[in-house]
Amino acid sequence: MARDAARKPDWLKVRIPGGERFKTVRRAIEGHGLHTVCDEARCPNRGECWDLGTATFLILGDVCTRGCAFCAVARGDVGNPPDPDEPARVARAATEMGLDYAVVTSVTRDDLPDGGASLFAATVRALKTLDRPPLVEVLVPDYLGADLDAVLSARPEVLAHNIEVVERLAPAMRHPRFSYVRSLEALAQAAGRAITKSSILLGLGETSGEVERAMADLRDAGVAILVLGQYLRPTAKHAPVVEYVDPARFNELAALGTDMGFSFVAASPLARTSYRAAEAFVRRAAEGR
Repeated sequence: MARDAARKPDWLKVRIPGGERFKTVRRAIEGHGLHTVCDEARCPNRGECWDLGTATFLILGDVCTRGCAFCAVARGDVGNPPDPDEPARVARAATEMGLDYAVVTSVTRDDLPDGGASLFAATVRALKTLDRPPLVEVLVPDYLGADLDAVLSARPEVLAHNIEVVERLAPAMRHPRFSYVRSLEALAQAAGRAITKSSILLGLGETSGEVERAMADLRDAGVAILVLGQYLRPTAKHAPVVEYVDPARFNELAALGTDMGFSFVAASPLARTSYRAAEAFVRRAAEGR
Protein backbone atom coordinates (compact mmCIF):
# COMPACT_ATOMS: atom_id res chain seq x y z
CA MET A 1 0.00 0.00 0.00
CA ALA A 2 1.14 3.53 -0.74
CA ARG A 3 2.26 5.53 2.25
CA ASP A 4 1.22 9.07 3.10
CA ALA A 5 3.42 11.48 1.20
CA ALA A 6 3.51 14.01 4.01
CA ARG A 7 4.69 13.90 7.63
CA LYS A 8 1.93 14.25 10.21
CA PRO A 9 1.82 17.76 11.68
CA ASP A 10 1.85 18.67 15.37
CA TRP A 11 -1.85 19.67 15.36
CA LEU A 12 -2.92 16.11 14.58
CA LYS A 13 -3.64 15.01 18.13
CA VAL A 14 -7.01 13.27 18.38
CA ARG A 15 -8.72 13.90 21.70
CA ILE A 16 -9.12 10.84 23.91
CA PRO A 17 -12.77 10.57 25.04
CA GLY A 18 -14.06 9.47 28.38
CA GLY A 19 -16.06 12.20 30.18
CA GLU A 20 -19.49 11.71 31.72
CA ARG A 21 -21.30 13.19 28.71
CA PHE A 22 -19.34 10.81 26.48
CA LYS A 23 -20.59 7.90 28.56
CA THR A 24 -24.18 9.18 28.36
CA VAL A 25 -23.97 9.31 24.56
CA ARG A 26 -22.43 5.84 24.42
CA ARG A 27 -25.21 4.40 26.62
CA ALA A 28 -27.94 6.03 24.53
CA ILE A 29 -26.47 4.79 21.25
CA GLU A 30 -25.80 1.25 22.41
CA GLY A 31 -28.97 1.02 24.48
CA HIS A 32 -31.14 1.64 21.44
CA GLY A 33 -29.10 -0.49 19.04
CA LEU A 34 -28.04 2.44 16.89
CA HIS A 35 -24.99 3.25 14.79
CA THR A 36 -23.11 6.53 14.53
CA VAL A 37 -20.99 7.84 11.70
CA CYS A 38 -18.61 8.97 14.44
CA ASP A 39 -17.63 5.34 15.00
CA GLU A 40 -18.13 3.88 11.52
CA ALA A 41 -16.15 6.62 9.74
CA ARG A 42 -13.53 6.93 12.51
CA CYS A 43 -14.17 10.64 12.89
CA PRO A 44 -11.30 12.52 14.59
CA ASN A 45 -13.79 14.68 16.50
CA ARG A 46 -15.68 11.89 18.21
CA GLY A 47 -14.17 12.55 21.64
CA GLU A 48 -14.95 16.27 21.55
CA CYS A 49 -18.48 15.93 20.20
CA TRP A 50 -19.49 13.06 22.48
CA ASP A 51 -18.08 14.85 25.52
CA LEU A 52 -20.38 17.73 24.54
CA GLY A 53 -23.35 15.34 24.39
CA THR A 54 -23.89 15.10 20.65
CA ALA A 55 -23.39 12.47 17.96
CA THR A 56 -24.37 11.89 14.35
CA PHE A 57 -26.89 9.07 13.98
CA LEU A 58 -26.21 6.62 11.14
CA ILE A 59 -29.43 5.05 9.88
CA LEU A 60 -30.13 2.31 7.32
CA GLY A 61 -27.48 -0.02 8.75
CA ASP A 62 -23.70 0.12 8.70
CA VAL A 63 -23.00 -1.37 5.24
CA CYS A 64 -22.68 0.98 2.27
CA THR A 65 -23.43 -0.26 -1.24
CA ARG A 66 -20.80 2.12 -2.57
CA GLY A 67 -17.24 2.46 -1.37
CA CYS A 68 -15.06 5.55 -1.68
CA ALA A 69 -11.27 5.58 -1.48
CA PHE A 70 -11.26 7.87 1.54
CA CYS A 71 -14.11 6.38 3.60
CA ALA A 72 -13.84 3.87 6.45
CA VAL A 73 -17.49 2.72 6.39
CA ALA A 74 -17.88 -0.98 5.50
CA ARG A 75 -18.99 -1.81 1.95
CA GLY A 76 -21.29 -4.55 0.63
CA ASP A 77 -23.64 -5.15 -2.27
CA VAL A 78 -26.71 -5.52 -0.04
CA GLY A 79 -27.51 -4.16 3.42
CA ASN A 80 -29.98 -5.36 6.00
CA PRO A 81 -33.66 -4.54 5.43
CA PRO A 82 -34.62 -1.12 6.83
CA ASP A 83 -35.89 -1.29 10.40
CA PRO A 84 -39.24 0.53 10.66
CA ASP A 85 -38.62 1.08 14.38
CA GLU A 86 -35.31 2.85 13.82
CA PRO A 87 -36.81 6.39 13.62
CA ALA A 88 -38.46 5.91 17.02
CA ARG A 89 -35.23 4.59 18.51
CA VAL A 90 -33.31 7.59 17.18
CA ALA A 91 -35.90 9.90 18.74
CA ARG A 92 -35.67 8.13 22.10
CA ALA A 93 -31.88 8.33 22.05
CA ALA A 94 -32.02 12.03 21.15
CA THR A 95 -34.25 12.59 24.19
CA GLU A 96 -31.88 10.73 26.51
CA MET A 97 -28.96 12.75 25.15
CA GLY A 98 -30.87 16.01 25.62
CA LEU A 99 -30.23 17.10 22.05
CA ASP A 100 -31.41 20.45 20.77
CA TYR A 101 -29.64 19.82 17.46
CA ALA A 102 -29.78 16.35 15.90
CA VAL A 103 -27.74 15.20 12.90
CA VAL A 104 -28.84 12.15 10.92
CA THR A 105 -26.91 10.54 8.09
CA SER A 106 -26.84 7.15 6.41
CA VAL A 107 -24.88 4.73 4.35
CA THR A 108 -25.77 4.73 0.65
CA ARG A 109 -28.34 2.04 -0.14
CA ASP A 110 -28.59 1.44 -3.88
CA ASP A 111 -30.25 -1.88 -3.07
CA LEU A 112 -33.42 -0.10 -1.88
CA PRO A 113 -36.02 1.26 -4.34
CA ASP A 114 -35.91 4.76 -2.86
CA GLY A 115 -32.35 4.56 -1.55
CA GLY A 116 -33.73 4.79 1.97
CA ALA A 117 -35.26 8.27 1.53
CA SER A 118 -38.52 7.25 3.22
CA LEU A 119 -36.66 6.17 6.37
CA PHE A 120 -34.84 9.51 6.43
CA ALA A 121 -38.20 11.27 6.28
CA ALA A 122 -39.65 9.06 9.02
CA THR A 123 -36.65 9.76 11.26
CA VAL A 124 -36.97 13.52 10.85
CA ARG A 125 -40.69 13.32 11.63
CA ALA A 126 -40.03 11.21 14.72
CA LEU A 127 -37.59 13.83 16.00
CA LYS A 128 -40.04 16.63 15.23
CA THR A 129 -42.80 15.01 17.28
CA LEU A 130 -40.77 15.02 20.51
CA ASP A 131 -41.99 17.23 23.35
CA ARG A 132 -38.87 19.34 22.86
CA PRO A 133 -38.05 18.78 19.17
CA PRO A 134 -34.47 19.49 18.17
CA LEU A 135 -33.34 21.26 15.05
CA VAL A 136 -32.58 18.53 12.52
CA GLU A 137 -29.77 18.29 9.99
CA VAL A 138 -29.72 15.44 7.48
CA LEU A 139 -26.64 14.40 5.54
CA VAL A 140 -28.04 12.42 2.63
CA PRO A 141 -26.83 10.43 -0.37
CA ASP A 142 -27.20 11.94 -3.85
CA TYR A 143 -31.01 11.90 -3.87
CA LEU A 144 -32.81 13.65 -6.72
CA GLY A 145 -36.44 14.24 -7.64
CA ALA A 146 -39.05 12.30 -5.67
CA ASP A 147 -36.52 10.78 -3.26
CA LEU A 148 -35.16 14.20 -2.36
CA ASP A 149 -38.69 15.57 -2.12
CA ALA A 150 -39.58 12.83 0.37
CA VAL A 151 -36.77 13.90 2.71
CA LEU A 152 -37.49 17.61 2.36
CA SER A 153 -41.20 17.07 3.00
CA ALA A 154 -40.31 16.18 6.60
CA ARG A 155 -38.88 19.71 6.95
CA PRO A 156 -35.33 19.27 8.24
CA GLU A 157 -33.68 22.60 8.94
CA VAL A 158 -30.50 21.60 7.10
CA LEU A 159 -29.96 19.31 4.14
CA ALA A 160 -26.32 18.39 3.58
CA HIS A 161 -24.74 16.43 0.76
CA ASN A 162 -20.99 16.31 0.22
CA ILE A 163 -19.15 16.69 -3.07
CA GLU A 164 -16.22 15.33 -1.00
CA VAL A 165 -13.38 16.22 -3.41
CA VAL A 166 -12.66 18.53 -6.34
CA GLU A 167 -14.05 17.54 -9.73
CA ARG A 168 -10.81 16.13 -11.19
CA LEU A 169 -10.33 13.75 -8.25
CA ALA A 170 -13.94 12.61 -8.06
CA PRO A 171 -13.64 9.61 -10.47
CA ALA A 172 -10.66 8.21 -8.56
CA MET A 173 -11.78 8.97 -5.02
CA ARG A 174 -15.54 8.42 -5.14
CA HIS A 175 -17.47 5.29 -6.12
CA PRO A 176 -18.28 5.24 -9.87
CA ARG A 177 -22.00 5.65 -9.14
CA PHE A 178 -21.28 9.04 -7.63
CA SER A 179 -21.00 12.04 -9.92
CA TYR A 180 -19.69 15.51 -9.18
CA VAL A 181 -22.39 16.98 -11.43
CA ARG A 182 -25.18 14.89 -9.87
CA SER A 183 -24.09 15.96 -6.39
CA LEU A 184 -24.29 19.60 -7.41
CA GLU A 185 -27.74 18.98 -8.89
CA ALA A 186 -28.95 17.40 -5.65
CA LEU A 187 -27.84 20.46 -3.72
CA ALA A 188 -29.37 22.82 -6.28
CA GLN A 189 -32.73 21.02 -6.05
CA ALA A 190 -32.69 21.37 -2.25
CA ALA A 191 -31.59 25.02 -2.16
CA GLY A 192 -34.33 27.32 -0.91
CA ARG A 193 -36.23 24.44 0.71
CA ALA A 194 -33.75 23.91 3.53
CA ILE A 195 -30.41 25.38 4.51
CA THR A 196 -27.98 23.53 2.25
CA LYS A 197 -24.51 22.40 3.24
CA SER A 198 -21.58 20.62 1.62
CA SER A 199 -17.96 19.83 2.33
CA ILE A 200 -14.64 19.30 0.58
CA LEU A 201 -11.70 17.26 1.88
CA LEU A 202 -8.26 18.72 1.19
CA GLY A 203 -4.85 17.10 1.04
CA LEU A 204 -5.58 14.56 -1.70
CA GLY A 205 -3.55 16.25 -4.42
CA GLU A 206 -5.94 19.02 -5.47
CA THR A 207 -4.64 22.40 -6.62
CA SER A 208 -5.65 25.74 -5.14
CA GLY A 209 -7.46 26.63 -8.34
CA GLU A 210 -9.44 23.39 -8.26
CA VAL A 211 -10.54 24.04 -4.68
CA GLU A 212 -11.66 27.55 -5.54
CA ARG A 213 -13.53 26.25 -8.60
CA ALA A 214 -15.34 23.67 -6.47
CA MET A 215 -16.27 26.39 -3.97
CA ALA A 216 -17.68 28.49 -6.80
CA ASP A 217 -19.65 25.50 -8.11
CA LEU A 218 -21.19 25.01 -4.68
CA ARG A 219 -22.18 28.66 -4.44
CA ASP A 220 -23.73 28.47 -7.92
CA ALA A 221 -25.78 25.50 -6.63
CA GLY A 222 -27.12 27.66 -3.81
CA VAL A 223 -25.15 26.06 -0.97
CA ALA A 224 -25.23 28.19 2.18
CA ILE A 225 -22.80 26.36 4.50
CA LEU A 226 -19.37 25.22 3.37
CA VAL A 227 -17.06 22.92 5.32
CA LEU A 228 -13.40 22.49 4.40
CA GLY A 229 -11.29 19.91 6.26
CA GLN A 230 -8.07 17.95 6.02
CA TYR A 231 -8.32 14.40 4.71
CA LEU A 232 -7.02 11.90 7.26
CA ARG A 233 -6.33 8.37 6.06
CA PRO A 234 -8.49 5.98 8.12
CA THR A 235 -6.51 2.79 7.34
CA ALA A 236 -3.61 1.66 5.17
CA LYS A 237 -6.16 0.35 2.64
CA HIS A 238 -7.43 3.85 1.89
CA ALA A 239 -6.06 6.64 -0.27
CA PRO A 240 -2.85 8.14 1.13
CA VAL A 241 -2.55 11.72 2.29
CA VAL A 242 -0.70 13.74 -0.34
CA GLU A 243 -0.39 16.90 1.74
CA TYR A 244 -1.22 18.20 5.20
CA VAL A 245 -2.59 21.62 4.35
CA ASP A 246 -1.23 24.51 6.39
CA PRO A 247 -3.85 25.82 8.84
CA ALA A 248 -3.18 29.31 7.45
CA ARG A 249 -4.50 28.13 4.08
CA PHE A 250 -7.74 27.07 5.73
CA ASN A 251 -8.06 30.62 7.10
CA GLU A 252 -7.53 32.01 3.60
CA LEU A 253 -10.20 29.71 2.17
CA ALA A 254 -12.62 30.68 4.94
CA ALA A 255 -12.18 34.35 4.02
CA LEU A 256 -12.59 33.54 0.33
CA GLY A 257 -15.77 31.58 1.02
CA THR A 258 -17.23 34.52 2.91
CA ASP A 259 -16.38 36.81 0.01
CA MET A 260 -18.06 34.36 -2.38
CA GLY A 261 -21.30 34.68 -0.44
CA PHE A 262 -21.48 31.54 1.70
CA SER A 263 -23.54 32.24 4.80
CA PHE A 264 -21.15 30.27 6.98
CA VAL A 265 -17.76 28.66 6.37
CA ALA A 266 -16.12 26.12 8.70
CA ALA A 267 -12.53 25.70 7.54
CA SER A 268 -9.89 24.00 9.67
CA PRO A 269 -7.92 20.76 9.52
CA LEU A 270 -10.37 18.80 11.70
CA ALA A 271 -13.58 20.36 10.38
CA ARG A 272 -16.09 17.76 9.17
CA THR A 273 -19.60 18.02 7.74
CA SER A 274 -21.35 17.11 10.99
CA TYR A 275 -18.99 19.10 13.21
CA ARG A 276 -20.59 21.57 15.63
CA ALA A 277 -19.09 24.71 14.08
CA ALA A 278 -22.19 25.67 12.06
CA GLU A 279 -24.86 24.90 14.65
CA ALA A 280 -25.05 28.45 16.06
CA PHE A 281 -25.58 29.82 12.57
CA VAL A 282 -28.37 27.31 11.89
CA ARG A 283 -30.07 28.20 15.16
CA ARG A 284 -30.07 31.89 14.27
CA ALA A 285 -31.35 31.16 10.79
CA ALA A 286 -34.13 28.90 12.11
CA GLU A 287 -35.23 31.53 14.60
CA GLY A 288 -35.48 34.09 11.81
CA ARG A 289 -37.80 31.96 9.67
